[in-house]
Amino acid sequence: MPLISNVKLELLRSGPAHNQLLSPLTPYIALCGADGPVTLNLPFEHRQLLNRLARLRYDIKGTPVAAEQRESEVRDIGETLGRVLGNVPTLISELAQASGGGRLIHLRLSVSALELGMVPFEFAIGADGFPASGSPLFIQSQVPITLTREVRRGQKLDLNWNRAPKILFAFACPEGLPAVPAAEHLRALRQAIDPWVKWRGNETEQQRLAEVKKLLTVLPDASLKAISAACDLQEYTHVHILAHGAQYEQAGNKHYGVALCNEDGESGMDIIDGERLAIALTANDASGCIRHRPTLVSLATCDSGATENVIAPGGSIAQGLNAGGIPWVIASQFPLWMRASTLAVEELYHGLLQGDDPRWVLFNLRQKLYAHSKGTHDWASIVAYSALPENFDQQISDFRDAQRRGKLEVMFDIADNVAVSKSKGEEKPPLPEKYPTLSDLYAAIRAEHDFWLEESSTAPADKQAAIYALYGAAEKRIAELSTDTEAHHAQVRSRNYYRQALKLEPSNHWVITQWLFMCAVLKDKPCDEHRNLWVTAREIANIYQNANIEMAAAGALATLAELELLRCLYKPVDKTDTATQETPAKPDDYPDVVALCQRLIHLLGTEAFMVKATQRQFQRYIDSGKIEWQDIAKAALKVFDEALGNNKA
Repeated sequence: MPLISNVKLELLRSGPAHNQLLSPLTPYIALCGADGPVTLNLPFEHRQLLNRLARLRYDIKGTPVAAEQRESEVRDIGETLGRVLGNVPTLISELAQASGGGRLIHLRLSVSALELGMVPFEFAIGADGFPASGSPLFIQSQVPITLTREVRRGQKLDLNWNRAPKILFAFACPEGLPAVPAAEHLRALRQAIDPWVKWRGNETEQQRLAEVKKLLTVLPDASLKAISAACDLQEYTHVHILAHGAQYEQAGNKHYGVALCNEDGESGMDIIDGERLAIALTANDASGCIRHRPTLVSLATCDSGATENVIAPGGSIAQGLNAGGIPWVIASQFPLWMRASTLAVEELYHGLLQGDDPRWVLFNLRQKLYAHSKGTHDWASIVAYSALPENFDQQISDFRDAQRRGKLEVMFDIADNVAVSKSKGEEKPPLPEKYPTLSDLYAAIRAEHDFWLEESSTAPADKQAAIYALYGAAEKRIAELSTDTEAHHAQVRSRNYYRQALKLEPSNHWVITQWLFMCAVLKDKPCDEHRNLWVTAREIANIYQNANIEMAAAGALATLAELELLRCLYKPVDKTDTATQETPAKPDDYPDVVALCQRLIHLLGTEAFMVKATQRQFQRYIDSGKIEWQDIAKAALKVFDEALGNNKA
């Protein structure tokens, strides 16, 4: 995805965060970029702004607000906030410097004063000097800008975005409140996780449900105690809460909270603030240290991003969650229409799970709501609180790659099931509707890789090499599952992709080995280049086989086992030797193949992915039909079969 530029704007004032009303007389310090601070005043009287915000709630005490009046307020507040932001000269210059190249600008608004949490900055309309002046600043496409808020904190939150996703969907509708669209939200979440749910085709409904539950847990009639117990039991990366918002009173002051079910099972509701919810979502060990907590919490709850009271401590639910340690919180500062809330879930989780940057997801979400929620201001109701580590871009990239690998593995799993059924003479299991035939499935796999390659065209050479190598491995697997003609074409593509990876990363011993293997399968005549690369790969792998890093050493052992087998084709030869190479090699002449396989199993154990992958690779040597290495490959495969057999006993 295009790069993202960060611009941070801090608004500060003296005194505690609470007990201060909005007033044009209150000076705020605006900090942005390297230049000096600017004094800023907001042209709102507190009482007047409350009245104007009430008109954005669509009805006041049961009386609908006229559309013309509400739309006028949206425009007028937006233009006023645009002029406020325009009074920060460094902000305009920072935005200008950060724009260009199709990149997104992430405007990070840092505010701690509770009265500023009331101000709907998401409505801002670009003033003169801003991109697309006169248009809503955070949905215009001329220079895309996305806005998140954040709480000022002394230490940065510990954030690991690159975790295997698991979603908790908790919904509640206490007695006496209107029904919530739980079925629609569940359907949207189920569609979002579908590319990563394993497909067997002939499985029972219970077996299918078990696969879904590995990625998604549903918690109906949710109470705070039930949410806490669920988060303590399992590590959830994303939590989606669907419930009504409600007011509660604390020490005589009104605040907004989430209306959950009572813990004791009695009728009525338990209205929860952000601080209590953050504690429930965080799992601690016996010593009080944090074991895990969600990376992102989405709240389909009216007013979850709104600040009701600024006199007493405690801001909005979303602010409380972010302050309580939840890195990303998506909420709504005004009532959100049900159809918009479902659309938001679809767009949000589809983008997040496929590995899109959440800042792009947020920008696209606003645009989608603006386009498809006519007659509403749902696009500006969305509020996001965030916390970003220094290496956030790299974490996003790693997560996106992991999700793509997972999606491709599910696709290959579908093809493997068909092949296994065919080999056993069983009825072919049905394919998913989106892949009517295996050809459609293979086309989808190739399209996924093509998109990955295109997106990584400006990535470092080693990353591009890794993608080409994965593409080579994919074509190798497609060849195994295809008929003769299609298999040959896939083998040629596999060899060519490994060659591309080799050009980009010539020191990768595994890539060299796989290219040599595919050359041999396609019966390319061994030449000096093959032999020289065989020697090079062996020397590099020899260096790594005793590395302190376990996976580096294991990878080298697996490579050396293959290279020792390939010695029967690619060992340096005397050019005067006229003996044919198409002679079966004797396993006794290649004892290192068996020894290296045994070392690999001893290092990682029989359940390790690399052990099973190496076992499959030696099976490919046997299936290739080349007589030169058949007996050696069978001897190597026997080591794995015996080890796995002993493990299962």
